[in-house]
Amino acid sequence: MPAVFPPALTHLLDLLRCPTCSADLRPVPGALRCPVGHTFNIARQGYASLLTGARATSGDDAAMAQARSRFLASGKYAPIRRTLAHLASAALPEHGTVLDAGCGTGYYLAGVLDQLPEASGLGLDASVRALRSAARAHERAAAASWDVFRPFPLVDQAADAVLNVFAPRNPAEFHRVLRRSGRLIVVRPTQRHMAELRSNVPAMVTIDPHKEQRLHQVLNPHFEAVDAQQIEYTASLTTQEAVDLVGMTPSARHLQGEDLLQRGVLPLRVTVSVLVTAYRPR
Repeated sequence: MPAVFPPALTHLLDLLRCPTCSADLRPVPGALRCPVGHTFNIARQGYASLLTGARATSGDDAAMAQARSRFLASGKYAPIRRTLAHLASAALPEHGTVLDAGCGTGYYLAGVLDQLPEASGLGLDASVRALRSAARAHERAAAASWDVFRPFPLVDQAADAVLNVFAPRNPAEFHRVLRRSGRLIVVRPTQRHMAELRSNVPAMVTIDPHKEQRLHQVLNPHFEAVDAQQIEYTASLTTQEAVDLVGMTPSARHLQGEDLLQRGVLPLRVTVSVLVTAYRPR
């Protein structure tokens, strides 16, 4: 039996384009199809399988996606989601469209849509494991598999806001799909983010000390910063949350959180420190 076509995706059809030939996409039983005949299945979990060719090398595996869902459900990152939603809602029209590039499980996109009762959202991510959650994260959010380093399967100026939260960036595509009145909102860690975890676990992925400089260099040709907020607080962790915090990062591919906890190296209090910046297109 074909998968039920996601209602949230119906509202976004005019914005989507065939990843192969850039033609319009229209629904057929269990899939999207362009006039040429290129067909993209709708997974039974509700996301559109638009990613073609070689699989993306990034993206959460099953264990990482599960750890991320559990940790975000704890509310430890809720202040980040609230700030992101505030900046997005201040910039979007009532019936706006939100694109979350690298949406993961859809946690942040859902938070933005909660503040915008008439808006629609689309999450793109390379991880089909994460997309299974993203497709169910919010009734007005659709999800599709995509590698954010590739040109997006969207029309020009499709979105009123583009979210980029702890995810890879494609500034030229962000600029192309963002409406001229829209906002790009980028969330990234500071050097103090999870410092206790990184100091106790040397194998954890480090934060590039030149991250902000590189971000400015790649965004500056396309965007101008209009609002910036720093969020910093101390979060206490349960043992499971500490394990999940390791497990939801790329470091999880070569670290076992449970083993680290048994060796007593996982802290149960960490610093959360991120920058949230809204940019307008040049």
